[in-house]
Amino acid sequence: MIRKALLAGVALAAAGSVCAAPADPPNAGLEVTIYNQNLALVQDVRNLDIAQGRQKLEFKDVSSAIRPETVSLAADGVSIVEQNFDYDLLTPSKLMEKAVGQDVQIVRTNPGNGQEVTETATVLAANEGVVLKIGDRIEVLRDDGVPTRVIFAKVPDNLRARPTLSVTVDSDHAGARPATLSYLTTGLAWRADYVALFDEKAARLDLQGWITLTNQSGTSFEDARTQLVAGNVQMGDSGDGGDDSDQTPDQNAVQAGDEAHTGPGQALGDNYIYTLPERTTIAQNQTKQVSFIDALGVSAHKVYQFNVGGFESAENPASASVVVDFTNSTAGGLGAGLPAGTIRVYQRDEAGDPKFVGENQIGHTPQGSELAVKIGDAFDVTVQPTLVSSDAVSKHRTRYSMSYLIRNARGEPVTVELRQGGLWGRGTTVIKESLPSRRIDASTLGYSVPVAANGETTLTTTVETGW
Repeated sequence: MIRKALLAGVALAAAGSVCAAPADPPNAGLEVTIYNQNLALVQDVRNLDIAQGRQKLEFKDVSSAIRPETVSLAADGVSIVEQNFDYDLLTPSKLMEKAVGQDVQIVRTNPGNGQEVTETATVLAANEGVVLKIGDRIEVLRDDGVPTRVIFAKVPDNLRARPTLSVTVDSDHAGARPATLSYLTTGLAWRADYVALFDEKAARLDLQGWITLTNQSGTSFEDARTQLVAGNVQMGDSGDGGDDSDQTPDQNAVQAGDEAHTGPGQALGDNYIYTLPERTTIAQNQTKQVSFIDALGVSAHKVYQFNVGGFESAENPASASVVVDFTNSTAGGLGAGLPAGTIRVYQRDEAGDPKFVGENQIGHTPQGSELAVKIGDAFDVTVQPTLVSSDAVSKHRTRYSMSYLIRNARGEPVTVELRQGGLWGRGTTVIKESLPSRRIDASTLGYSVPVAANGETTLTTTVETGW
């Protein structure tokens, strides 16, 4: 009701004087650095004509999610005295709320003859409706079909059309000069998304990487140089809303490589920073995608994988995971570190059309790493582990004998990559095994188990582990 009456026309009889700061100058440069944790660093360079002495400078179009305690202003010969962030934005409802206890002009138009009647009213309340005192009567501003508008004397000083940071400064000389405003803000985020077209027969995939930017900061950033930081920085508040996308399932665990970083992105401490190739506008309430990787013919293979977390029996067989295995090494055809994100995998059908076959998350992955991205489960390839025996060798060591029945109901032979976890690092000894194992990491052994078409294979192993 309030909004309908006010939107019919809000007129301002007079505007209060603005602070002594100059009008908005053209931007000399805007840079936005976005982190994975709903956090961004804004560095805004503006050319200002600053007078000598104490004065107030206004910076409009700053983020409404600004962290005021992080603001800094740097300009030659200028020191900061005080700063205020005004984020109570001008709306018809807010304007009426701020007018409580003050006089306004109510203008009503007679629909029959078009005659306007203007009355002075005191705003008594503006909660669930507007209560007015007009002369000796109390009236509720209501929606009764009579065209009504409200005239206010001025915009209250604490209402802004846009989020505004005002800074009181003291300048030792007059003249135009660049001023750099820096602050941290929430509401800006980015993530990586990958599209992989996998050719199983050719053992190749084409990988395209996209940066997806989202802006919920309350303001737009026009023509900004944009940088993206891959990795999580330490935040004082544990509830910082950080991105957990680098916490990936075991199926997508990577074996980190030691290849020197040569792809996109530069080291920033222990993180990597990616600079978008062109300046871009990040509009408020916008989601934007920018390409940053386009690799063709990356070496890749489909494998069936099964993880066993400890030494125990399973009552029923379980499906093996379908995994696309590849490296982001230069030799593998990619040669780029991969920021944390989602990989969506497609394969062509018999007609040659790409079809979606699965997706999963990867963590921040250094160049030269091995990736195993799970895209589904194979209902026709199963594994059933059985604990044959468990014998204490000493107080802190145990000998386990395991048997794994691997079945393949497919019409072609497969190889299942079986991973047995639960080992105690260097304190593990393989006593005997029916197929050779390899060490995946300190707590995991890996086996490549071939299984004939419509057949089965039994893997047996005995290990001692402990300390």
